[in-house]
Amino acid sequence: MSKASDRAYSVIRDLILSGELAAGAPLREEALAEKCGVSRTPIREALNRLEAELLIQRTESQRSFVAEWSLDEVADAFELRAVIEGIAARRAAERMTPEILQKMRRCDTAISEAVARDTADVDAYLDANREFHALIVEAAASPRLAGILATLVEQPIVWRTAHHYGAEELRRSHREHGELLAAFARRDGLWAQDIMGAHIRRAFHAYADAHGGLSAIDTAPARRSS
Repeated sequence: MSKASDRAYSVIRDLILSGELAAGAPLREEALAEKCGVSRTPIREALNRLEAELLIQRTESQRSFVAEWSLDEVADAFELRAVIEGIAARRAAERMTPEILQKMRRCDTAISEAVARDTADVDAYLDANREFHALIVEAAASPRLAGILATLVEQPIVWRTAHHYGAEELRRSHREHGELLAAFARRDGLWAQDIMGAHIRRAFHAYADAHGGLSAIDTAPARRSS
């Protein structure tokens, strides 16, 4: 890939992940080329990469749009992430280094400061949260796991979920990070895996509740039988 294609990919991906380009938004090559400062050829290459990552969708007429996900598709993404990032957390605990643990604690401090304000700084929370989870993948030291996680579409969902969190939900997320740090400090892989799985599953339910996707437990049918 050319440098121009890489630049276009990074710009468009950031616009999608930040929510500036919302789900369902059309992606016009000419407008994107002007925004990215490149020709249309690198834009096409970037869009091919983003389609492979499931961040965009194409119609039969080859028109491109930011991907829209049904609640069922979102549930699948969270389910896959819970399993794969749970495995990453287990391996991270088993391979944790003092240097990475120190970086994670700094992220945890930043998250604490973001959620402790009178009005929580959700953007600061998201930045620190993204780094916290990236450090887990780094500690796991598994290129294959990192590659699989990179293909999961979670950041737009994380962004939308966090912006619907109330103060207590943000604090609960922060407490779960504290439990992960405790597991990492003790190099307890199974504990870390359990915490991470529950952390991701709770985030899914927060997303579903915020988007009206779940009803009361006694009225809503189960999504799966198992």
